Amino acid sequence: MTHVLAQSVEILTTVLTLACMGYFIAALVASWTYLAARRAPLTLWSPGVTILKSLKGLDPSMLDAFRSHCRQIYAGRYELLFGISSLGDPAAAAVLELQKEFPDHAIRLIECPATLGANGKVSTLVQLAKHASHEYLLINDSDITVTPHYLERVMSHFAPTAGAPGLAPETWEIRELAQTEVGLVTTLYRGRAQPTLPSRLESLGIATDFQAGVLLSRMIEGGLHYGLGSTLAVSRAALAKIGGLETLVDHLADDYELGARIDKAGYRIALSAEVVETAVPAYTWSGFVDHQIRWARTVRDARPWGYAGLIFTHGLAWAILNVLASGLSPLSLWLLALNFFLRLSLAMNVGAIVLSDHQVLPNVWLLPLRDLVAMGIWVFGFAGHTIVWRGQHFELKNGKLHRLPSAKTES
Repeated sequence: MTHVLAQSVEILTTVLTLACMGYFIAALVASWTYLAARRAPLTLWSPGVTILKSLKGLDPSMLDAFRSHCRQIYAGRYELLFGISSLGDPAAAAVLELQKEFPDHAIRLIECPATLGANGKVSTLVQLAKHASHEYLLINDSDITVTPHYLERVMSHFAPTAGAPGLAPETWEIRELAQTEVGLVTTLYRGRAQPTLPSRLESLGIATDFQAGVLLSRMIEGGLHYGLGSTLAVSRAALAKIGGLETLVDHLADDYELGARIDKAGYRIALSAEVVETAVPAYTWSGFVDHQIRWARTVRDARPWGYAGLIFTHGLAWAILNVLASGLSPLSLWLLALNFFLRLSLAMNVGAIVLSDHQVLPNVWLLPLRDLVAMGIWVFGFAGHTIVWRGQHFELKNGKLHRLPSAKTES
């Protein structure tokens, strides 16, 4: 009986290892497709845009991230609105400093005290949007750092002729063709890690795993059908059609949900050639696990079949288990070597080339550890619905947050 069980485990891990190799190859093709598409020239279009940022607390790199938004090479008009629940929040001082440094820019700090739902960030954004002066809104997180061409590249997707019949394909940049009018533009992102090991592992996962999955889903599904919190540029018309930001005040994955609803409303989601940078906190192991579990259960709730399909992304972990199950057989060692080569190729292609993440190469030796940890997080993600967010405990069901007593344990 024991022999039969051991053989079954060996066969299963062999099949999964081979399937993961197929995933790595497909993700590589998706990244090459993206790289080829983003070489196309921009369609110049510079409408007025209001940048909305919800703030809570202050971190050392936040002011530099704000400054990057004030150094845009952009022909159109833009303004920055910063929302804060209380003017006593330390983040207010950073905005006041920004106003002093850039007196010629339209920068406003707005108190947004109302709590409209469980998602405090969206509550603030709803209140901020009422003060916006322009037809387009751009939402990104407070720690996002951008290049001087950020607005130029993102807003070009809203050009009226973008993707129109008869337009030469080489002028479309990175644009899907299933729909004709862009309602939302989003971007890929890389993480800027702190010296702690958990921070480096999360940054490595963003660069070598998560963004690869985004590119693959874009290729398989014929375009993106969701948004990424790194950038959510949206037209007021598209936002009005889904009922506004108010409909998202109880959703945790507000970025995903915003994009999904705009897509269902008949608009196209465009992926810009721009890549932005987010600051990854100097996590403790406890903070790292809480964040990873929150991310895992958010994905599972939003895309249950996609989450189940992540079983095919853990190639190194399955290959290592296959080596152990087979008793170091030559075939298992060969499969491990092939998996490592493909995993490394994907990591370098997406992380170093697509995202220009200079931290990937120094940290690439952590890939086996990162992938083993990721597999454990993925398995544990099935074990319940509770998450920890901003120090509070919630239950996540059907995309919505339900506040729980902080002492409640996993279920």
